[in-house]
Amino acid sequence: MSKSYINLLDLASGNFPTMEGRRRRMPRVNTAPGNLSDIEDDQARSVSSDQPSSLSSDRVIIVANQLPLKAKRREDNTGWNFSWNEDSLLLQLKDGLPDDMEVLYIGSLRVHVDPIDQEHVSQILLDEFKCVPTFLPPDIMRKFYDGFCKKHLWPLFHYMMPFSAEQGGRFDRSLWEAYISANKLFFQRVVELINPDEDYIWIHDYHLMVLPTFLRRRFSRVRMGFFLHSPFPSSEIYRTLPVREEILKAILNSDIIGFHTFDYARHFLTCCSRMLGLVYQSKRGYLGLEYYGRTIRIKIMAVGVHMRWIQSMMKIADEDCTMRDLTQKFKGKTMFLGVDDMDIFKGINLKLLAMEQMLKQHPNWQGKAVLVQILNPARGKGIDLEEVREQIQENSQRINEEFGKPGYKPVIIIDRPVSISERVSYYNMAECVVVTAVRDGMNLIPYEYVVCRQGISGSKSCSNFDAPKESMLVVSEFIGCSPSLSGAIRVNPWNVEATAEAMNVAISMDNSERQLRHEKHYQYISTHDVAYWSRSFLQDMQRSCADHFKRRCWGIGFGFGFRVVALDPNFRKLSIDTIVTAYRGATTRAILLDYDGTVMPQHSIDKSPSQKVIAIMNMFCADPKNTVFIVTGRGRESLSKWFSPCQGLGIAAEHGYFLRWSQDEDWKICMQGLGFGWMKIAEPVMKLYTEATDGSSIEIKESAMVWQYRDADSGFGSSQAKEMLDHLESVLANEPVAVKRGQFIVDVKPQGVSKGLVAEKVFTSMAANGKHADFVLCIGDDRSDEDMFEIFGHAKLKDILSPNPAIFACTVGQKPSKATYYLDDTTEVITMLESLAEAFDTLPPSDGGYESDP
Repeated sequence: MSKSYINLLDLASGNFPTMEGRRRRMPRVNTAPGNLSDIEDDQARSVSSDQPSSLSSDRVIIVANQLPLKAKRREDNTGWNFSWNEDSLLLQLKDGLPDDMEVLYIGSLRVHVDPIDQEHVSQILLDEFKCVPTFLPPDIMRKFYDGFCKKHLWPLFHYMMPFSAEQGGRFDRSLWEAYISANKLFFQRVVELINPDEDYIWIHDYHLMVLPTFLRRRFSRVRMGFFLHSPFPSSEIYRTLPVREEILKAILNSDIIGFHTFDYARHFLTCCSRMLGLVYQSKRGYLGLEYYGRTIRIKIMAVGVHMRWIQSMMKIADEDCTMRDLTQKFKGKTMFLGVDDMDIFKGINLKLLAMEQMLKQHPNWQGKAVLVQILNPARGKGIDLEEVREQIQENSQRINEEFGKPGYKPVIIIDRPVSISERVSYYNMAECVVVTAVRDGMNLIPYEYVVCRQGISGSKSCSNFDAPKESMLVVSEFIGCSPSLSGAIRVNPWNVEATAEAMNVAISMDNSERQLRHEKHYQYISTHDVAYWSRSFLQDMQRSCADHFKRRCWGIGFGFGFRVVALDPNFRKLSIDTIVTAYRGATTRAILLDYDGTVMPQHSIDKSPSQKVIAIMNMFCADPKNTVFIVTGRGRESLSKWFSPCQGLGIAAEHGYFLRWSQDEDWKICMQGLGFGWMKIAEPVMKLYTEATDGSSIEIKESAMVWQYRDADSGFGSSQAKEMLDHLESVLANEPVAVKRGQFIVDVKPQGVSKGLVAEKVFTSMAANGKHADFVLCIGDDRSDEDMFEIFGHAKLKDILSPNPAIFACTVGQKPSKATYYLDDTTEVITMLESLAEAFDTLPPSDGGYESDP
């Protein structure tokens, strides 16, 4: 077992290895699988370093499981011959990239190269093709591709549960470890090439979903996009994957994540919401996920075909006169065409059953209609392929025996490799293409068919490519291209009778209607080709990464819980030494503290303050230089009871509607004369939503009402909160209240009540008594506390604070905020407050204190 493999097993358990050494200028390749640090120099480097390599150019590095190359062993067995795979999407997408942008490819080869030849092969591919191969050891390759990818991810992403007893029983963690190992080897290849300040990284498909974590860990500001070419399943399916959160968090280390359809994106976003608590928003036409200060763009765009390549294939077929033979063979017949990989999800048997049903329902097509089914070779060692192949042969044989006759076979199975020119010829001749996949990522067969039916100019006389023809499509509603083909007949492939009727409608339709549908499809396909797709994705990636170097970034977390926090350059962690020094040097201090989520953990069941918190409050209040307030949304009754031991503690309850400077004073109402008739209007509305939303509840305070849904289903609760917000704003439009939505709450309170006004009132009262604060500490964790942080930018504070006050506006948690500082959690808050309290100065103040405003 290689050292790299051992390190990756450590990674799977949460321990990231340190990559040592400096990158050399390319060309340089690792000749054998292993840890990159084994062959580099001894100069140590942190895994989070952003030091650029010696290469500097505007370029994109495309990383995928396989390189867009064909490899063939020479006849004399002395080496390899390589050529571009013109059918590869990775090669075709270059047409959409800027002409002056360099494109490098990283991926594996479809063939096994002996370790002794790997150095030479790598050099050839780099020099001639700008490709850098990743050589996977056979045992990792088997477990990675045939194992985890094809037996776990591929079935799961296509809505097939792979964990039943009939399909292997328990989740095989060794396959997951091999998946990590393979991704790590791809990462090492990227490290050899990358200039993190200049390069764009574009990662493709489900084989490399954890690669973004490796790259983000090493280069915190790397510009990186990920595109998933397969479906993404609904959250109910995806949540069955034992490593579900690891994969989600890894993908979220990308700057932009692409999907073919909104359905796939919606499923991904729902998983992020249900498992990670993330909320997405629509921002000026695109979807964005806020993730630790980074906005991850969600790109929805179906990939297209390469128009020029298809047209060139038609010219080759035209020159070979392939069409002439097919025209003679199928003379007088109406052809349905199916082109599918040998795969359990392609629904080939459903297509055969639909053909059989059509011939039964519409006998007039017997002897005329033919289904030609081309079976492309399977892409991997998938599940139950031989059983599917046997069923196809049995069904086709039965149909041909029942409806066939001399010179006529209703079903023709082509189970051999078919050349591109031959396939193009079948496209051009078919009256209708039928796709009955039960689940498929995109499927470009309908696109290719429409382009081929359009034909080419200057065709030879022996061919049939010279003029546009009508085209018809019967497509499954479960494939990625279905939403873009508005003129196609969409079917549920499991409904064999409906599919059969759709096939009949397709070939019975008037020529004029078919022509209109063809023109509509061709207009879309020709303008939304693969170049359009890649150009759009790169442009959005550039927009997503535009502010990378304007923000402070650092990594936190272990294993696949690693993520990068990106925040404003002026936003930093609060240093205890710094604040203690400022605290000791101050003569008049104002300390304003939120309660829940600040000095009390948010998820604690017992919400009463601990003895440590009470002791800290008493120590603060014992210092006559201090004015200390708890500023919270909680009611005054519970706060009075909890903090009864703290005689000198000020309390602002219900966001400041009730204010008390000390236990000896009476509660003051912030805004006198307000009526609460609006509660009779709001309460029935809230009750309506509470009854309909399991896990929600209403809290009725003296001045406010709160509907909370923390224990409800996150998706449904969020939807209900949005509806309630609109409902309440409508019925309370003429009332003096504000309706706001917070974290798992909808809050209705009097207008003009906010924590910001509490802070301003405290500072004003202190100044009126000759106490201009020269030290201010303000801590909170949620949106309502942002009102307190915001007032420190107001000019009027200059008159009520000392000329050069030490202001520490601090939020709890690393997140975007109007505060200048942050602490990670309530534990750090208590530790910091304890350090301040222990810095208590016993010297008496210069005067006897002050009274609050009347």
